[in-house]
Amino acid sequence: MAALPKFNPHCVIWFGRPSPRERDMLAAAGWRMRIADPARDIRVGMRGEDYVIGLVDLRGGETSALAALERLVTDHADLPLLALTSEDTPTEDAGVRRILSACGERLVAPLNPQQFGQALSSFDVDGTCMADDSGMIGQSAPMLEVHGILHRYSRVDLPVLITGETGTGKELAARALHERSSRHRAPFVAVNCGALPPSLVQSELFGHERGAFTGASARRIGLFESADGGTLFLDEIGDLPLDAQTNLLRVLQEGTLERIGNSHSLRIDVRVLAATHVDLEQAVASGRFRQDLYYRLDVLRVDMPPLRDRGDDIELMARRFLEAFREHHAVTARGFNAAARQAMRAHRWPGNVRELLNRVRRAAVIAEQPLIGPAELQLGKDDGTGAGLDHAREHAEREAVLSVLRETGCNVSASARRLRVSRVTMYRLCRKHRLSLAEMR
Repeated sequence: MAALPKFNPHCVIWFGRPSPRERDMLAAAGWRMRIADPARDIRVGMRGEDYVIGLVDLRGGETSALAALERLVTDHADLPLLALTSEDTPTEDAGVRRILSACGERLVAPLNPQQFGQALSSFDVDGTCMADDSGMIGQSAPMLEVHGILHRYSRVDLPVLITGETGTGKELAARALHERSSRHRAPFVAVNCGALPPSLVQSELFGHERGAFTGASARRIGLFESADGGTLFLDEIGDLPLDAQTNLLRVLQEGTLERIGNSHSLRIDVRVLAATHVDLEQAVASGRFRQDLYYRLDVLRVDMPPLRDRGDDIELMARRFLEAFREHHAVTARGFNAAARQAMRAHRWPGNVRELLNRVRRAAVIAEQPLIGPAELQLGKDDGTGAGLDHAREHAEREAVLSVLRETGCNVSASARRLRVSRVTMYRLCRKHRLSLAEMR
């Protein structure tokens, strides 16, 4: 069987009880999940073009569950099966051995993306691991959530607003949405709205005819026409002038545009993705951004997490960045010592992933030893002031979240609106500060 296209649906039937992280991991890899209780009457089938894999969870090893799983494997011999085992799986049991022999591959808990992807290769299926061709590296809970959202959003042809601090990888997210969509063979055109000269914004986006204005010596095809059939990514959309916002609204509403100097409407087919690091709601309130355009763009939203919230991803990315740099430059550095790893975990990373990349490259050049230390990364010892301020900020953030949840009766949507964040960010804040919605309700 040939590898499936990225936008085809994949489904895992999990016979047992996956952990929350296992759910997030599979969603991040683009797989939908159905939970099946082996003790009940189960019907397994394919819907449309779904590719279905069965995962037989043999952890725990209760006798009644094993007997039900064995019957299930026998009844669905034509279903590609993976087995998940742990130290408490009774592999000496005859029934367990029969189940394992019926499964194409055996996985050992805890399940991880690499192990899952390698197992799928025996079925010639594209597993789409976390460090995929989008360039977004990471297996932390916030990044698993982002990957899962990107897979879901790539299946629909609607505008997406990507938010997050500077340097969090908003353009990478946009490229991932394009590459995983049915438009992936068509152009992906990216433009930084803040870098366009105000006098040329209209011409750059929508094009112009020869003689439309002084200096227009030839017809110019705008970026929207260049992206026809594909995706246009408008970075820093908040910097777009109001007159260009009006024309952009027309494109989104009617699917047509007019080149400057031509009253003839051109029909185009473009999916618009937009990104910003500023609060567009505040920009609307101050009159700097059209409200109707904001609602047109904010159909679906992706919030890119700051690097400081991504835990072990920091060290993982630092290693990847160093490996990539070593491939093209002859440097002594080949890794990071314990003090450097500790310093990276303690740093707040105001510049996010871009800052990490620059610090790693600079350290690789100046390091004279195989292992990079904090000094080469320019991450000195903290005098305690920064840590105290960080603690105060964390405490204030937690109190704000807790207060708004109490005021809204733990209504996540209402709380998100009051804090002017998305629902996804609201859930992430609850996890970050260990606030259990179920217990509070």
